[in-house]
Amino acid sequence: MNNITILYEDDQSLVINKPAGMMVHPDGTSKDKTLTDWIMEKYPELENIGEEQTLRTGETIKRPGIVHRIDKDTSGVLIIAKTQEAFLHLKEQFQERTVEKVYQAFVYGHFNEVEGIIDRPIGKSKKDFRRWSAQRGARGTLREAVTEYKVLFSAKEVSFVELFPKTGRTHQLRVHMKAINHPLVSDILYAPSHQSLLGFKRLALHAKSVSFNSLSGDRIEIIAPYPEDFEQAVAEIKTMC
Repeated sequence: MNNITILYEDDQSLVINKPAGMMVHPDGTSKDKTLTDWIMEKYPELENIGEEQTLRTGETIKRPGIVHRIDKDTSGVLIIAKTQEAFLHLKEQFQERTVEKVYQAFVYGHFNEVEGIIDRPIGKSKKDFRRWSAQRGARGTLREAVTEYKVLFSAKEVSFVELFPKTGRTHQLRVHMKAINHPLVSDILYAPSHQSLLGFKRLALHAKSVSFNSLSGDRIEIIAPYPEDFEQAVAEIKTMC
């Protein structure tokens, strides 16, 4: 777990660059090491910071300092609270949507427009219990979900986009991009029949930056450098446009 990079740290919070392939916390089935394992190893004093979570298996786990999460195969910025006061302060900002998150992704298909807003509520997929859906026929309670996007580069078969989630639903970016027929590259859950492009062997999604207010009122913005696969893909798509 030495490939976790600390991007920012003070007495109240810690921001890391999570590598792709690492879960934030246990899911009750996998035995792989998680980010919470790393936190407990490096910052054991955070054990009781935050809130516990009950998994679908019925197991209750601690989530030391974890305020939010990103998918296992997503790389990029993630905030960890170092005190309970900071945890509650950050949790409130997420609830009030004052935390600004920027993601970058490679998606299938060409865009004619340069930006847009996806305002589609999300429910459960009627075909696969693992999936969520923003399309007709979604089951259960439909929850408000809004994503803004900006197209950075667009080639014939693949585009590079910047995504600005205004809500924080599970799989929101993956679900919303699929709903407008531009699923994320190498998304085996939402685009299983698509061939991977640009050499990706994992979900082509990177949490690029996050900005939030510290307890002292300062606005903090942290940017996560690209991992190697993203850096190579960015260079390649520039030659295609």
